Amino acid sequence: MLEENEYLIFVVENNKIYNRLVTEYLKRNGFPNVKSLVSGEECVQTIEEGIKPDIIIQDYSLDGINGLEVLKQVKKISPHSEFIFLTSNENMEVAVNTIKFGAFDYIVKDKLALEKVVYKMRKIISMFKLQKKHGQTRKVMYFFLAMVAFLIILAFFYFVIGVF
Repeated sequence: MLEENEYLIFVVENNKIYNRLVTEYLKRNGFPNVKSLVSGEECVQTIEEGIKPDIIIQDYSLDGINGLEVLKQVKKISPHSEFIFLTSNENMEVAVNTIKFGAFDYIVKDKLALEKVVYKMRKIISMFKLQKKHGQTRKVMYFFLAMVAFLIILAFFYFVIGVF
């Protein structure tokens, strides 16, 4: 199971100073595997090249394509990547649309924004771990059911047909 520091995180922010601030904050808070990107196009291209992040923290107001378009494009390529919008755009309709199209959360930049981002990232990682555990439980259950079916078939041949 991946540890917190093994998840790949993209920070997509066209303000280079704020991008660096977010990136460094995440690294100092236990997330060393952070890739900094400055445009939505760069994010989509990187993912198309096969580098699929676990979490994408991005601004809504990006140069070129906006954050919602990045979300839509990335979800087609990497549906398991989770998005946290970190933006100064306080428009409620925009926030609702990002959630509607698959964002995990929408955080407005303020003095507590980075703390909120780390908190939400830890919730996402907990969700990833539960999904993985659920998948492992499902595999064990299928194996158990296959064994029961095999034993029933074996008993049928032994008691009904008398093959053994």
